[in-house]
Amino acid sequence: MQKKISKLPFRGTAEQEQKLREIIDANKHDKSLLMAVMQQAQEIYGYLPMEVQIMIAEGMDVPVEKVYGVATFYAQFSLTPKGETSISVCLGTACYVKGAGDIFAKLSEKLGIGPDECTEDGKFSLTACRCIGACGLAPVLTVNDEVYGRLTVDDIDGILEKYGFGK
Repeated sequence: MQKKISKLPFRGTAEQEQKLREIIDANKHDKSLLMAVMQQAQEIYGYLPMEVQIMIAEGMDVPVEKVYGVATFYAQFSLTPKGETSISVCLGTACYVKGAGDIFAKLSEKLGIGPDECTEDGKFSLTACRCIGACGLAPVLTVNDEVYGRLTVDDIDGILEKYGFGK
């Protein structure tokens, strides 16, 4: 599955850039530290937009293709921002056969975003995961760290309202 690249404009701050440049400067002597620099960059920005990947590539003196390749190969890296409210729907087998696909589709429709996207206001993001280990509660979704189980499509509006959607 190919990772999506954010369509939202990059909103990095001067403070974030300074932190990243300090990390790069402290590690640029050893190209084997590329992944560690990328992890720290993601902690700073919350994801790895192309602008950040270019800063890392230039600072570490590696091709931007290498940075992008690492970012897209490892599941821990995200190329899209996470919303203040991060919604993840389990699409593992138990959840899927009990209607998780319909729940995901309803969330996508309501939020106006697809998988691995963030709303333009930065408030909500939507992802799919494969299993969260709560198969007995299928279908399941998480909102930030809160788990919701035994869901139906009719539960979606109430969950979104709880997190301020539509206000």
